[in-house]
Amino acid sequence: MNRRTALKQFALLAGGMWIASSCDFRAEAPSIQLNQVKLNKSDEDLLAELVEALIPKTDSPGARELNLHLFVMKMLDDCTSPEDQEAFLAGLKQAEKNKGKSADEIRAYLKSLPKDDVFFKILKSRCIQGYKNSEYVMKNKLIYELVPGRYNGALKIKA
Repeated sequence: MNRRTALKQFALLAGGMWIASSCDFRAEAPSIQLNQVKLNKSDEDLLAELVEALIPKTDSPGARELNLHLFVMKMLDDCTSPEDQEAFLAGLKQAEKNKGKSADEIRAYLKSLPKDDVFFKILKSRCIQGYKNSEYVMKNKLIYELVPGRYNGALKIKA
């Protein structure tokens, strides 16, 4: 084996070990990497149930199918103040008693929360934001026309 081949293989091995060390292979690890917020797999599943209760599957895909719970988790981690993150996690802990319940029961729980509850505000706003910005909505529900829009040269104008 020559020196160049050995160096290439060593570089590949070192890079692979570096990448593998950053991965979290625990069973309770969430699907996405979060930096500030510490959530586990059961929290992610509960969040998926909560967003599915907000936007259920009908003729269009529901929130779970669009992975809105992952969007809520990422936005909570990246774009929320530490105080609101703590309030959200406290609200999520209170919502754990609804884990595994039907969508109607979860919806009733969410309706019982006060309107100024930080947990509910963040959950609802991020869920709606994720739905409106999802690939499904952008491709199938919104019809975008390039600026400046249509031109109708034969339009009659009333004087």
